[in-house]
Amino acid sequence: MAVHELDVLKDIPANVLTSNIMNAFAEAAVVCLDNQGHKSGVELEIIGHLNSHIILSWSDEITPQIKDAWHDLQETTEYGATYLAILIIYRLTPFKVIERSLKRTGFDYWLGEKEDEAYPFQKKARLEISGILQENKGNTIARRADIKLTQTKQSDDLDLPAYIVIVEFSKPRSWVEKK
Repeated sequence: MAVHELDVLKDIPANVLTSNIMNAFAEAAVVCLDNQGHKSGVELEIIGHLNSHIILSWSDEITPQIKDAWHDLQETTEYGATYLAILIIYRLTPFKVIERSLKRTGFDYWLGEKEDEAYPFQKKARLEISGILQENKGNTIARRADIKLTQTKQSDDLDLPAYIVIVEFSKPRSWVEKK
């Protein structure tokens, strides 16, 4: 089980989406972690198909202005989970996020091979992401993973692997499923 260290606001892969989008997603992740009482240096446990740990650190202070900008915690959780899921995929698989998927496909992003630098990238896998700010009896990682596994069935005819990444911020931990 490898342990990776990550500066959430600085270690943004240059060949994943755009730096502006990734910076916004990174800021959302830090707001969620801060909201749940976590400080820089917290360990994100990764379980399921992938088993690892990532130490999440950040140097920028979460100011009242930043919190106000991310006041809608449901949306903030979605974007923060997206950032961590993209980095988990990038760090622990041979893939990287290459493109946002269209609505009604059953997944959020297309994945391409990390080593592929030729644009347009080849679509090699699917990624579905979900975030939970604080798990409770009715909203668990396991339940959310089951829902997302079912959701991705609508694109199973593509005959490409699908990764499902659920990020829970209160622990913090992430469940990764591959089908």
